[in-house]
Amino acid sequence: MLSAARLDRAIERAEELKRLDLREIEALLARVAHHPGAVSLRRALAIYRVDPAMTRSHLERRFLAAATKAGLPRPAMNFNVAGFELDAYWEAERFVVELDVYETHGSHAAFERDRRRQEDLKLVGVEMTRVTGPRFDREPEAVIERVALLLEQRRRQLAGLAG
Repeated sequence: MLSAARLDRAIERAEELKRLDLREIEALLARVAHHPGAVSLRRALAIYRVDPAMTRSHLERRFLAAATKAGLPRPAMNFNVAGFELDAYWEAERFVVELDVYETHGSHAAFERDRRRQEDLKLVGVEMTRVTGPRFDREPEAVIERVALLLEQRRRQLAGLAG
């Protein structure tokens, strides 16, 4: 195990040599999520990631604001895990909320891709729930309450794996 300073320097050196591939590292971290060094590596890579609060849509901004207002830990928005960009991701819990609107998922091919993507993420230890834009419009408090329950359930699940 490297000290935090040595790990930072090793990553910096890889960047200088143009050998730092965040996608490859993220894919590796997805495969070895519970390895003792994974948390340190994720922490060291944080400065190389895009702003975790970056949102791409009005729905994402509203979801982030509602989650924050409810006191939930701040998710990373549009975060890349195992080659997939996730709408709202809680790294410690390895849990994602995908915010779906028909306009961006309104084809048979997109529907099929989304189901395959969910399976691929599950295979690397990431749990997912889906929230549609219309549902969030109708019942934002209920959605956030359920997300909070799912996050807590996921924490307990991961704690059971570690123990």
